[in-house]
Amino acid sequence: MSSSSGVSEGVVQRGKLLVHVAENGRSFELNCDEYTLVESVQRYLETLSGIQLNDQLLLYLDLKLEPQQPLSAYKLPLEDREVFLYNKSRMRSNSTPPQPEEIESLETINPDPPLPSSSNDPHPLDDASDPALKVLPLYERQFRYNCQLADAIYQRTLLKLETCERLSREQRVQEKALEIARGNLDHIYKMILRNYSDFVKRYSHQQRSHSNLLVNFWRDLERLRSVKLIPALQSDNRKCLSDFVKEGNLRKMVEDCSNSHRQFESKVEDFKEEFKELKGSTEHLFSSEALINNKVFERTIKEHRQYIDDQKSIMQALSKDISMVKKLVDDCLTSQPSNSLRPHDAVSALGPMYEGHEKNYIPKMRACEGAISNLLMFCKDKKSEMIGFVHGYMQKIAYIQYTIRDVRYKFSVFNEAINRQNDQFEQLKVVRGIGPAYRACLAEIVRRKASMKLYMGMAGQLAEKLASKRESEVRKREEFIKVHSLYIPHDILSLMGLYDTPSVCDVNVAPFDRNLLDLDIPDLDRFAPERNNESEDIIELGDIVGTNKLEVENAKLKAELASVTARLCFSPLEIEFEYFDEGKMDILLKEGAEKTNEALRLKDEYVKQLESVLNDKQMQCGSYEKRIEELERRLSDRYSLEHKIDKDDSFTTGKVGDSKSETSSERDVQGHSGQFSEPMDDALYGYSSLVSKSCVDKTSKILDDNMTDSSGMANPNPNLDSSMREPSRDVNEKDENEETVPDVGMQNILEEKSNQLTELEAKLEAAKDEVATLARDLEISRNLLDESQVNCVHLEKCLHEARKEARTHLCAANSKASDYNKLRGSTLKIRSLFERLKSSVSSADVSSFADSLQSLSQSLTNSANDGGDDGTAEFRECVHMLAKKVGILARHRAELVDRYTKAEAAQQQLTKELDESKALVNTLYLKHQSEKQANKEKISIGRLELHEIAAFVLNTAGYYTAINRNCSHYYLSPESAALYADSVPHNPTCIVGQIVHIERQTVKPSPPVQTDHNGASSQSGLIPGPTDANPYGLAVGCEFFVVTVAMLPDTAVHTPPPPAAAS
Repeated sequence: MSSSSGVSEGVVQRGKLLVHVAENGRSFELNCDEYTLVESVQRYLETLSGIQLNDQLLLYLDLKLEPQQPLSAYKLPLEDREVFLYNKSRMRSNSTPPQPEEIESLETINPDPPLPSSSNDPHPLDDASDPALKVLPLYERQFRYNCQLADAIYQRTLLKLETCERLSREQRVQEKALEIARGNLDHIYKMILRNYSDFVKRYSHQQRSHSNLLVNFWRDLERLRSVKLIPALQSDNRKCLSDFVKEGNLRKMVEDCSNSHRQFESKVEDFKEEFKELKGSTEHLFSSEALINNKVFERTIKEHRQYIDDQKSIMQALSKDISMVKKLVDDCLTSQPSNSLRPHDAVSALGPMYEGHEKNYIPKMRACEGAISNLLMFCKDKKSEMIGFVHGYMQKIAYIQYTIRDVRYKFSVFNEAINRQNDQFEQLKVVRGIGPAYRACLAEIVRRKASMKLYMGMAGQLAEKLASKRESEVRKREEFIKVHSLYIPHDILSLMGLYDTPSVCDVNVAPFDRNLLDLDIPDLDRFAPERNNESEDIIELGDIVGTNKLEVENAKLKAELASVTARLCFSPLEIEFEYFDEGKMDILLKEGAEKTNEALRLKDEYVKQLESVLNDKQMQCGSYEKRIEELERRLSDRYSLEHKIDKDDSFTTGKVGDSKSETSSERDVQGHSGQFSEPMDDALYGYSSLVSKSCVDKTSKILDDNMTDSSGMANPNPNLDSSMREPSRDVNEKDENEETVPDVGMQNILEEKSNQLTELEAKLEAAKDEVATLARDLEISRNLLDESQVNCVHLEKCLHEARKEARTHLCAANSKASDYNKLRGSTLKIRSLFERLKSSVSSADVSSFADSLQSLSQSLTNSANDGGDDGTAEFRECVHMLAKKVGILARHRAELVDRYTKAEAAQQQLTKELDESKALVNTLYLKHQSEKQANKEKISIGRLELHEIAAFVLNTAGYYTAINRNCSHYYLSPESAALYADSVPHNPTCIVGQIVHIERQTVKPSPPVQTDHNGASSQSGLIPGPTDANPYGLAVGCEFFVVTVAMLPDTAVHTPPPPAAAS
């Protein structure tokens, strides 16, 4: 079904708007443009569909078309876009259902043709003498009737099938309308379901936290009673933490909170049941489907198209048969029968064909029509069922939408109630937070003390660094003076100011935080234990003294530990009382996991670093142990070699022997008690051969390299190796002359060696002391490492919290900065666009305003194409729309100006014509008045009426009779005659006056005359004569009129001339 509508006019882009009616599936095509208002479309649809304007609901996809908006707001009209019309009055629960589908009777459109008759349709062969020829017209008429009947049946069947297809299309439209309505409801339902989920999460979180507060309130209060204040904080009124609140008021508050909590919980449960019913009804509505599948419907109609093809085949056969009969009849009429077919044979051949028509073709045509008729009735019933289904479905949708709207209103009420509940439970949260706040304050004390020590330590490090710098500067100055004082006199150097020395830098920090309590980290658990930390071991941390790097770092870690402890006191409360939505909680958990992994990674790297340092120390210790073992072995070999030499030299003196025994004993002691040594024993191999000497030198070189790789744990002295090598060369030189040296020389050599051994022992003792010092430093490093590991273990749970706040603030600051930059950029762009608009508006006059605005719109469009989307698309669209509207208004203004000019010219012409008409009217009016006056002054000679002028003449009887052609019985009244007679000396012969009164009278019979006393009889008075009842001598029963007239002004009264006097 298609309709056209001239809804709007204008030189704009036009299109067709396809509108479907949901309740019956009808469709309308409207010709409109993009500036057509939705209200105009609704008014035209009201005339087409019969749905009132206030009851119309237009939906395009998920959008509702507002009446005051143009179609361009929804990017309509478009060829492939459909709009659905819903009747809101049908959606009410008490509304009457629409009428079932009504189909016009198709039998009356194409009825069966009348039966053939020879009287109505005579034929030339009807009077033929041959009976066979007489039958041919009958067959022709019957075949023609069958063909017409088949055509009527075919037309009806085709129309019925088209009706079925129309019903199928309308049902498909109704299904689409249901899908649109279901999609709109699904969108609203998803929104309300998401709001309900958020509300349930928020309420569940609040319900758990408030229930926890109510259940554990007395336990929390008892815990506050059990926590005693630090003696320095105690007073007469405050002994424990429970003294911070008033228990009397708390009891009443707890009771009120408990009652409010139960009441709110009951109301929320009722609300949950209501939403559960809404959810069930909505899901049941979504699961319900139409009564019939439209695809099956269309397939059934497609299958029934075979009947149309069968009817077409039958009609072709009937048309062929009637053509053959016509040919036979024409041949018979022209007396040219076919040579191969005589009339009798033709008649005998037409008989089976007639029987085929009556028994096969026509019944089959009617059977096909019957099948299509059954299909039509089926389609009609299904369409009626679909109409009822759509009606009920839309009523359910409207009810669910009303329920959703009610639930949406309740959300705001319940959210407000949740806020009131939070305010009511705020005091109970205070009771829960007293303990953590007290612990946080004590932790803050520890943090400030550790921060102060860290501050002092950094000041000490600065003082040490400055002192070392000063000593270095002093040494440089002394060396400079020592070198240059040999050449320059001292007084000159003094005058130059070169004898000045750097001042001593004193780093002094003024004392602060003197009022802090004397607390440390172990005191936190002693004075303010955590709720869930009773079983944890108390970690003893030693006091921080000194200014070296590790001690300052330890002080820093201790301050951070105290800070994190203070911050974590309220973290459980924030997590317990503050509600986080699912997305925010996921983000927090993700960030926490990332920060935890980062902290664990840093901890692992720090542990690996410490392990690497420890491995280096262990490798150094191992190299030292190997070196000591090598020195012990070499000392043992040396002792054996000297003992062998003593046995060979029997002439050695006792002094020398004593010296040797002393030296051997010393070597033995050194061999057993030595643990660390320096590479300085090459001189002990002076009595070896040259080959042994080279091997020993190589071994000494390798050992020296090992000592160089020990990272400075032993004190490397480059002069020591040279002092060791020089005696070695002397001994070797003496070994070359060993055979020629006397015993006295040998004794001297032994004494020298003993002196060298004494020196070596002294150096070895110094090396031992240095190694012991390094061992003590290593032990201190190990202790510090252990303490650092302990701190790392405690910090690994809260290390990510230390960076969490900074990252959160950084992200927030970056986000705000980005938003500010975007807003500022957008504001500047909008401001510049407004300035351009202002300049275009203010600089242009009225005539060029539209052109200026159009050029501005084109410029903005070009800049948008060049610069992309910069956030000003909406403004450009508004300017573009404004330019279009102003252009239209400008064109309308030009048209109006043109019309005004033409109207002004026409008005002047009309004014001129009006003046002429007025003059003509005045002339005609004066003429009319004169004619009217003349008409008034005319003497009436017809039927006399009041206010007319009448003329009366004096008759022979002495009465004045009116001059009248219709009736002569009008007489002037005696009073009027007397009035005129008084104005003239003689009786006038003619009187003219205006009629003021007419009296109608009838002549009555006079009474009979009585007999006199003399006996004479009187005659009957039937003879007319003037009497009082008949003054004018008329016949009895005759009507006459007595007329009273008034004298006219300036009227001449005609009087007869006076008689002449006798001479």
